Amino acid sequence: MGRKGCLVAVGLAFALLASTVGFTWGWWGSSQVAQDTAFVVPSGSSLTSIAHKLEDDGLIASADGFLLRARILGSSDPVKAGEFLLPAGSSPASILDTLQHGEAIRRFVTIPEGLPSITVWERLMAEPLLTGQVSVPEEGSVLPESYDFERGETRAAVLARMQQAMRDTLAELWPKRAPGIVVGTPREAVILASIVEKETGVARERRMVAGLYSNRVREGMRLQADPTIIYPITRGKPLGRRIRQSEIAAVNGYNTYTMVGLPQGPITNPGRESIEAVLNPAKTDALFMVADGKGGHVFASTLEEHNANVARWFAIRRARGEM
Repeated sequence: MGRKGCLVAVGLAFALLASTVGFTWGWWGSSQVAQDTAFVVPSGSSLTSIAHKLEDDGLIASADGFLLRARILGSSDPVKAGEFLLPAGSSPASILDTLQHGEAIRRFVTIPEGLPSITVWERLMAEPLLTGQVSVPEEGSVLPESYDFERGETRAAVLARMQQAMRDTLAELWPKRAPGIVVGTPREAVILASIVEKETGVARERRMVAGLYSNRVREGMRLQADPTIIYPITRGKPLGRRIRQSEIAAVNGYNTYTMVGLPQGPITNPGRESIEAVLNPAKTDALFMVADGKGGHVFASTLEEHNANVARWFAIRRARGEM
């Protein structure tokens, strides 16, 4: 080969090397991702449609270049549906790997214990990353918990998981109930648990409160639970004022000051611990309780004891300037 032929061969070699370097640099070394970016892959998307979406969003320089390099240098695994975080500086290669093998971003909506269904509904409707409409769920049908969801998921799907979790919990706990309890069905357990949930925020008291109300049901006494007065007025939201005498005397399906036995339905969505407390209440002779001034309650088995406890509670309130 003459000198000219050698120069041509060397030139071609350098051109091929430069082309190869550029091709691989465009896959592993370059980046159009200026900042951490959430990218959504719709269900059923193809790699071609995703490449064009990446180009439209300015995350890659060219859809065609991305697809060519992906077929030669990338994995043949399918992209996954969901929302993915693409860190700043992500190369096309790392973008493809994230969309094929990364974990989708999970977001959460939290339902605390004792949240009434009207507020569950408001919380779902206020989440901007969910879609669609739902009605206010039946009271007591939602298990308080944190639930994960994906951007664009329907509110109906998330609510269905919340309600299935309650059904699953009742199916698990009901067979484990103690013998001789006063609730005869899972629904009655939820009703009584909703009262326990609203009457105490102290975890260690739940079984004791459940035992007290179980005793009242068994004795045919009125439960006289203040939250049952409030529920028909606010659907379980805070009343924001003191209960009126006319409300204490109101006759309806919930007010346990004017009726004997359980109300007609739950007054909130009780948590797992309150349901467990009702199904395995404390063995106690307590029939009365009043606040102890420290966030909990003091319990009594006779009216005389209870009146003395009430007098002490009123003295605490007077000392605080509340009366």
